[in-house]
Amino acid sequence: QVQLIESGGGLVQPGGSLRLSCTASGRISSFSTMGWYRQAPGKEREMVAAIVGGGTTVYADSVKGRFSISRDRAHRMVYLEMNSLKPEDTAVYYCKGRAGVDYWGQGTQVTVSW
Repeated sequence: QVQLIESGGGLVQPGGSLRLSCTASGRISSFSTMGWYRQAPGKEREMVAAIVGGGTTVYADSVKGRFSISRDRAHRMVYLEMNSLKPEDTAVYYCKGRAGVDYWGQGTQVTVSW
């Protein structure tokens, strides 16, 4: 069995920065695609950022230029560096890894507020 575990969430003031981490547990060699999603109350879950194949990255328009996704060399961990945070970034953030099928973490709360 494979599990993804997020960490690094918390409370941050607008304009601040936060770094999220996601690590895989269980027996798995690597993920082909890794990404971050978020869901705010009353809203649909949306893709925030993803990194695929040879390292190509994609971002939601709302976070482009502010967030940066990266992964470890083994493709077992994924990170999300969040800068210039806004209140509208407040959500539960989930990581996803694809290894034949998609694996999801349980989520970590990010709150951007004064």
